[in-house]
Amino acid sequence: MPSLAILDASHNEISEFFGFQPPKNLKVVNFSHNRMTKMRDLSTFSSLCELNLDNNGFSEIFGLEPCFRLTHLSLANNKISRISSLDNTSLIQLNLKGNKLTKIEGLKNLKNLQVLDLSQNQISVLSGLQNLHALCLLNLEKNKINEINEIKHICNLLLLRDLNLLENPVREQPDYRLSVVFLLQHLAVLDQESVSAEEKVSAVNKHDPPLEVVAAMDHMKHQVYQMMHPQVLYDSTLPSVDSPYPMLVLTGPQGCGKRELAHRLCQELSDYFAYGVCHTTRSTYLGEEDGVDYHFITEEDFQNMIDMGKFIQTVEYEGHRYGLTREAVEDVAREGLACCVHMELEGVLSLKNSHFEPRYILLIPTQVDKYTDHLKNRNIYSPAQINLAVSRIEMFANTNRQHPGFFDNVIACDDWEEAYQALKQVVKGYLVVEELGREESSPHTDVEQEQPSDSVRLGSRSASRSALDPNLLCYRHYYNHIQQQLSPHKTPAELASLRRREQLVREAIMGRSPAVYSNHVRSSTKTGPSSQQNHSRSLHLSGYSSSPLDDSCASSVLSVPSSAGALSALEPLDGSAQGLALETRKDVSSSAEVPHPSADPIPSFGSPPSEKRPGSKMKTILPPIPPGRRTPHAASPAPGPAHS
Repeated sequence: MPSLAILDASHNEISEFFGFQPPKNLKVVNFSHNRMTKMRDLSTFSSLCELNLDNNGFSEIFGLEPCFRLTHLSLANNKISRISSLDNTSLIQLNLKGNKLTKIEGLKNLKNLQVLDLSQNQISVLSGLQNLHALCLLNLEKNKINEINEIKHICNLLLLRDLNLLENPVREQPDYRLSVVFLLQHLAVLDQESVSAEEKVSAVNKHDPPLEVVAAMDHMKHQVYQMMHPQVLYDSTLPSVDSPYPMLVLTGPQGCGKRELAHRLCQELSDYFAYGVCHTTRSTYLGEEDGVDYHFITEEDFQNMIDMGKFIQTVEYEGHRYGLTREAVEDVAREGLACCVHMELEGVLSLKNSHFEPRYILLIPTQVDKYTDHLKNRNIYSPAQINLAVSRIEMFANTNRQHPGFFDNVIACDDWEEAYQALKQVVKGYLVVEELGREESSPHTDVEQEQPSDSVRLGSRSASRSALDPNLLCYRHYYNHIQQQLSPHKTPAELASLRRREQLVREAIMGRSPAVYSNHVRSSTKTGPSSQQNHSRSLHLSGYSSSPLDDSCASSVLSVPSSAGALSALEPLDGSAQGLALETRKDVSSSAEVPHPSADPIPSFGSPPSEKRPGSKMKTILPPIPPGRRTPHAASPAPGPAHS
């Protein structure tokens, strides 16, 4: 039968394997369900493409090397314990279901294999599948795979779309499905169920979440724990909801010098900053002091602090946990200073979700070899730690490139002395502080010299009238915020209250009445030596006093907008509203304990605004320390002419 192409001899009692003269064009042969036990050389069957030998008694694969055109081979339900003699074939589909295989071998040269069925065997490891890059379907049902880590052997098979692991011990592992989907994100079907896009996102968020997701989850966790405990009014949130407490955050790779620079900055600019001590579960490095560099605590204590809602943000790095507590910020806020802290990028992302709006400065090495040598010379980091730190340099750089404005400034830290000088110059720019040499050379007098009409001196700082420009976008922002509150659903009493608050804020912005927060503090202070001092300071910050003592106190705090100055986001009032505001101003002016100057006053605090930074929700300048706090003692003014 020279023209015979398909031969079906299944379900018989045949015991001899190909015991006949081969037809030249024989392509498909089915010998399933017979009694064959031994294979022989098929080199004469050169046209053979499909061969079905299911349900026989074969214990070894033999004689298929010359079958160059063989693409489909099925040897299901035999007694095969080892895969061999398939190297030279062009197999696309291979079925070895129901045999006695314990490991996968002899498949590395099957470059065209797309469908592989190894179900109902005794396979416990997946090593041997790494080179099957064309594989699309893999059936491993009813085997002995019990570790999810075995999936790593097939992670690089990017065309694999269908994987079946039913009835394997590995399915009893917690989060089995999400773990497999995470390791094989290109899967479309797992265990005969489609893999949805939501599952893929959930798998990534669980096992390797983006830094933004980690930060959001961290922030939500601390917010929930904080709400479970009694709420108090913190010093760090006193200025106003629109002027969060000022902070300075230094970030960068491990060992880049951010902690050392933070300590030095707090020492030299002690009138403005104090170091915020974080908590950690790691052990101390050489030279570190508990309570100075970190608070070193146990893992149990750290978790208890989380449960008590004490942290603002926490991160995990190299198996150790780090956290910034509310109390660390409060300790600095009570001193009337701004908090300076350092943290990894994950901590920065978490802090950006909070109500705090710090300045973020990135310290990044630009000479990798020098940075690596520095880490090695410290003799406190393992090779794995050094490699991780070096690898994270690119992560910081990518964050800066992909999110313009994420960091307020970027400073190279190859040389710590140069980095510190650059850092100090940047911070002085934030504080609007002049060079120390110019400050020391200027004479101290009891009476400030008359300033030009477009600016006013504040100790060593100045404020521009442009901060009150109603055309600024930030000026209109708060106006829109107020208008949203004036909804038709509010009662007449609520509307009247909001109108009065709006008028007071407008007047405070124009420097014609005490700041809203200052009025509140003045009305709630008690009589006595300390309260009198607070009262005087409140008056000075509101523009009601110009005594040398008050000027000295003002120069020792952060010269930035107060709770009223920070609300400089209003549009011009209409004619009727302006008239009403003017009458209110006159009433307040006549009833004040200290009269206004005759000329139009300029607000006694503020600094020129900068454009709002893209990619950041931070205010353009650091807010002030509210009146009534203890601030560093200012130097006594030099003797000068008497002032009436």
